[in-house]
Amino acid sequence: MTDLIRSAGLSYYPEVARSVGLDPKQMMRKVKLPLTCLDEPDTPIAVTGLRRLLELSADASGAEDFGLRLAERGGLTNFGPVGLIVREQATVGEAIEAFSRFIHVHHEGMRLDVARGKQTVTVTLHLRGRQPSAPRQSIDMALGSVHRIIQSLFGSDWRPQEVHLHYPPPHDRKRYREFYGCRVMFNAEDDAILLSAHDMERRIPNAHPLIASYLRKRIEAIETRPTSWEEKVDEVVRILLAGGDCTVERVAEHLACTRRTIHRHLAEAGTSFSAILDARRADLVTQLIDDPGRPLADIAVQLGFSAQSAMARWFRSRFGCTITEWRNGVRPLAKPTGAPSATAA
Repeated sequence: MTDLIRSAGLSYYPEVARSVGLDPKQMMRKVKLPLTCLDEPDTPIAVTGLRRLLELSADASGAEDFGLRLAERGGLTNFGPVGLIVREQATVGEAIEAFSRFIHVHHEGMRLDVARGKQTVTVTLHLRGRQPSAPRQSIDMALGSVHRIIQSLFGSDWRPQEVHLHYPPPHDRKRYREFYGCRVMFNAEDDAILLSAHDMERRIPNAHPLIASYLRKRIEAIETRPTSWEEKVDEVVRILLAGGDCTVERVAEHLACTRRTIHRHLAEAGTSFSAILDARRADLVTQLIDDPGRPLADIAVQLGFSAQSAMARWFRSRFGCTITEWRNGVRPLAKPTGAPSATAA
């Protein structure tokens, strides 16, 4: 199953790519990542696609610290709602625990284990994937981002005790020491950041516990991530359809697979791409036509119909009335609420 990550992780990719002589759009096309995700930070993209992009960019540019360069420019804002809840915790320890608790909302394949000792706390990174261990650039970007987030809670003068990386040392070890500000151990057993247990008690200035409690409730309400192909396709369709550009090819780009793979997995689940698209269209169209000032031709384009007349025929078949009748209060059928289940399909 494809793990997804919010495309906010690529927010600084164009800047970093150009800084090392790469054309960011050309590189993204090579790994078949949708260019539109650069402007839509909440769009889900496949973790495998991001990993290929980072490794290819490092190889093409010769910048072995490419992942670190991305982490260096990022911060809490890149993590969306997860970053917000981390920022509002009362202490650094509570912030790190919250980050560990909710990181999967931002990155489905990322996990943080926090082990507290009497003197030292170890924050260990785990990146799920088909390989025995995640590619180096992905580790640098992820662990580097964790470091930057912890540092932002203290201030720029904070340093961890040690950093452990499981891969062999790079040619320029100094770059890693400068980034983390401490001793960096390569060929280690895990990828981890070690900090003083005393650091966990540090209070975060301007934190608001009441806001943190509110955000926790909100994020707990959305933290259940899609796990099946049907659910993941449905999530991507819903987001792309709202932007007016939803095709099976576009969905395949976001899931880093082929259209044939999508059709096969959905058939195994007892549904189809057409059924999911039809259900999401039905959800969205009733919201769009409620605005009398929105031209029907524009709605037809957004929903992917070849013409306004095609949308009109579909609407009558789906709802049992014309769009004009619906706007006048006719409701022959109950409004659909989402994609059909495998059983219903």
